[in-house]
Amino acid sequence: MDTLSYKTSTPNAQSVERDWVVVDATDQPLGRLCSKVAKLLRGKYKPAYTPFVECGDNVIIINAEKVVLTGSKMTDKIYLNFTGYPGGQRELTPEVLLKKSYNKHLKPGKHPLLMRAMKGMLPKNRLGRRLLANLHVYNGANHPHEAQNPKVIDINKLK
Repeated sequence: MDTLSYKTSTPNAQSVERDWVVVDATDQPLGRLCSKVAKLLRGKYKPAYTPFVECGDNVIIINAEKVVLTGSKMTDKIYLNFTGYPGGQRELTPEVLLKKSYNKHLKPGKHPLLMRAMKGMLPKNRLGRRLLANLHVYNGANHPHEAQNPKVIDINKLK
């Protein structure tokens, strides 16, 4: 064949169209919300998805303090962290992480509970760290990204 019609085109970082998306976390279960947002960050809802290219959207999550943990996960679920020293295993509950989110010294746009859940659902490599930088989480309904003209989507309509 002399034509290029049989070739598969692979998108690269320059050719990918990336949008800004606003997701409302009010009364959403934490795991279901984060799994759908992880797909948005990876770009799995786009037809030109490529696993090794950063082709996802920039996601803004508002009303993060209204996210729901079902059952007794707020006090019983344990996040483990290891400092690297002997006896350095630390335990955190979602209740403690939510208290950290109201700390005044915390960077804006970085909610500890949602960031911790999202980090576990993204690849554990350089791509995953770059994708996590495209996530912005805010406790209230206001966010400083109005200049990007984000579109509001209903997370419940996504599969």
